[in-house]
Amino acid sequence: MLAPGVTGEVRWYPRRPMNELDLVALLNSITEFLSGYPVAVPATWGALAAVALLVAGVRGRRRVRLGSPAVAEAVEIAPEIAPPAEAEPPVAVELAPPAAEPGVVPPELVPAPPEPPAEPAPAEIAPPEPEPTVRRRPSLRERLVLTSESLVGRLGGILGGRKVDADLLEELEMVLFTADLGVATAESLLADVKRKASGSDGEKVREVLRQSMLEKLERVQPQGDPLATSARPHVILVLGVNGSGKTTSIGKLAARYRGAGKKVLLGAGDTFRAAAINQLRVWGERVGCEVIAGQEGGDPAAVAFDAVKAAVARDMDVCIIDTAGRLQTKRPLMEELAKIARVLSRDVPEAPHECLLVLDANTGQNALSQARLFTEVTTVTGLVLAKLDGTAKGGVIVGLADEFGIPLKYVGVGEGIEDLRDFDAGEFVDALFETET
Repeated sequence: MLAPGVTGEVRWYPRRPMNELDLVALLNSITEFLSGYPVAVPATWGALAAVALLVAGVRGRRRVRLGSPAVAEAVEIAPEIAPPAEAEPPVAVELAPPAAEPGVVPPELVPAPPEPPAEPAPAEIAPPEPEPTVRRRPSLRERLVLTSESLVGRLGGILGGRKVDADLLEELEMVLFTADLGVATAESLLADVKRKASGSDGEKVREVLRQSMLEKLERVQPQGDPLATSARPHVILVLGVNGSGKTTSIGKLAARYRGAGKKVLLGAGDTFRAAAINQLRVWGERVGCEVIAGQEGGDPAAVAFDAVKAAVARDMDVCIIDTAGRLQTKRPLMEELAKIARVLSRDVPEAPHECLLVLDANTGQNALSQARLFTEVTTVTGLVLAKLDGTAKGGVIVGLADEFGIPLKYVGVGEGIEDLRDFDAGEFVDALFETET
């Protein structure tokens, strides 16, 4: 039917379905027509075959001729005659590609140009490995430069080219008495100069002073291995006033024992300073030692007792115990140290096996006063002179040796963990008088 208001004539043009012969004939016609035209892409042949199949599948159309000249419209109407019930399936025919013209190579057959060889990746040049930095151990001379300038350097200012006379001896006396040697030691050295160098030149005075100091220091030179132990555990009690470098010296000493393969336990017996307990714990972590500590303000003897019991139970080689550094009167200090000594010997006979007194070299002649007080209330078996590198008052070491005769086991010459050194009299005197060993 037509739309309302549209007049025209409908005619039917019947067409029969294409059979196999018609389809082959159509494809051959298309192939013959296009044989003269090169086809760039083989896919075009597939497209042509699809067109042929589409054409072959056309069943029928109705064409409408409209009466109005101004309006012409083709309306597709469903066929009134149904297609045959069984239509033969179309036969797919594989088309051969058209023959190429003589001398013309199809683009798809042109070989692709060879790819240029890949440039080898530049070899990665590894940066040179940095050489391991070896920390140079400063010489004792470098550590004692301030003391050397204060004592020996001043000698050079008064001895140069002069003969030993009354005036020179008077100037020399002033230098010795202000060099923190102590009064008794300064007088002893001056007497040696008068006896051995009278009438000689300044070089002889230097030689006499050097030899006299060496003799005094050799008397306190420790014998044998300073880290030798006499029991298991070997108990060391460390004394000293607050600020003398006591706790730091304990940490460095523990590191030395650890380096020798010993198992070390520390006892924080300075219970009157929370900072001392925390400082010892830090050193314990740093050198790998266990620390036994009590409550702030607790009984130092109780901490010492617990530390020794723990050292015995844990099979430790060395037990180092810190103590309070109070200097009020002799009696409280003596009573406290005596109590600590009693409790230490309960589990370990003859403990403490060592009693080390730590003195600050910066205090000069005051270190002599401290040593005098501690030796009066307890038995001190060894001295540790700390902070020797940062002072001009290191001459006190000669006074300590001359007055007390206590073995000088260690000297602290820096803040590093390795800067607690064994005392050597010859090395010390050579460092003072600028003679390299």
